Amino acid sequence: MSSIPIALPSPAASRQAGILLFFAALAVFATFDAGSKHMLARYPAPFLNIMRYSAVAVLAVALLWRHRGGPRLRDAPEKPLLVLRGLLLATVGTCFMTALIWMPLSEATAIYFTSPLIMVALSPWLLGERVRPAQWTAVAAGFGGMLLIVRPGSNLPWLGTLLMAVSAVSYAVFQVLTRKLSGKVPGPVQYAYTAFICLIVTGLPAPFFLPDPWPNWADTLFIVGLGACSGLAQIFLISAFQRVSAATLAPLNYFQLLLAVVFSTFWFQRPPDGLALAGMALIIASGVFLALRRA
Repeated sequence: MSSIPIALPSPAASRQAGILLFFAALAVFATFDAGSKHMLARYPAPFLNIMRYSAVAVLAVALLWRHRGGPRLRDAPEKPLLVLRGLLLATVGTCFMTALIWMPLSEATAIYFTSPLIMVALSPWLLGERVRPAQWTAVAAGFGGMLLIVRPGSNLPWLGTLLMAVSAVSYAVFQVLTRKLSGKVPGPVQYAYTAFICLIVTGLPAPFFLPDPWPNWADTLFIVGLGACSGLAQIFLISAFQRVSAATLAPLNYFQLLLAVVFSTFWFQRPPDGLALAGMALIIASGVFLALRRA
């Protein structure tokens, strides 16, 4: 799950490196999701979330230190939108992590990846953009794919499905706000606001969901490693967006969904059935089409 604002493309000579860094980020994100689902069998979701966002907050401090000559957090414009953006991503992280307690990884990730479709559907009202008939058709096809995944008889838990839907909608609005803030607030400031708000919000319930028993040394190292994965993925994303335009990278996002299917099948022995795979294919095709049209 990415939270880096859109950046301007860098020279074409670094295009290949940027694409490789982006694929690395998606692989690390997929590994984080799979590792989190594995640990959710033993430890509460709020505890794992606070560990994750602690690592992200450390990265935010490092970014602010690197750009210490730039704007300060308290002087940032558009503070209400920055706070709302952070709250939305905190909602995404909380709902996604909690849903993984019950949901198969592949189906959960597929529902989450409807967020670009939701963003297009919301853009006429929130951004004043025109959505053409072909784009509406792609949105409808993508939502048809989601219905193939959550259809009656699919045995997906209703609570987990609802939480993933909330996560997808929240991330879509998060993306819309990122676009509204683009060019108004520096990227490191946007990222820092998001990181610190996510840390505060996920930290509030954490004392009420302490692990019992506490992780042993092996699990502690694994959980710390998950937090490091989250931070490392953010670093890869930042580096990728510094080298390649967001329009070029957007269609590649669905590589993470393919990795989720692989993890779900071979790690958790929960392969999606044929109709769910068809739904995922529709979501991927619709998302790639919309990304290419936007580019």
